[in-house]
Amino acid sequence: MKTSIKVALLLTAGILAGCDQRVDKTVDYNFFDKHDLSDLQAGIWVDPTGCDHWIIDDGVEGYLSQRLDRSGKPVCSGVAPPGYAVGPFKKGDTIDDVL
Repeated sequence: MKTSIKVALLLTAGILAGCDQRVDKTVDYNFFDKHDLSDLQAGIWVDPTGCDHWIIDDGVEGYLSQRLDRSGKPVCSGVAPPGYAVGPFKKGDTIDDVL
């Protein structure tokens, strides 16, 4: 019985040690497609409340950030109905989406 507890503790410690990797999630490391995000064009996705979000889809990953005016307020332009995306946000992608 004591051996099984020790084994369980060692396994738990090993699993938790793998979770401590600190990765900067604000950086795109371009593992699959070697293009910089600045080469891609953003589109606009309209959220359920009618406000705009910048989107980019490079075929592997998708990127989204809220569209704000100069004072930091959300932009709700009415460019599309809620839940829809417009613009060339897939232009320049190098890998097709898997659907």
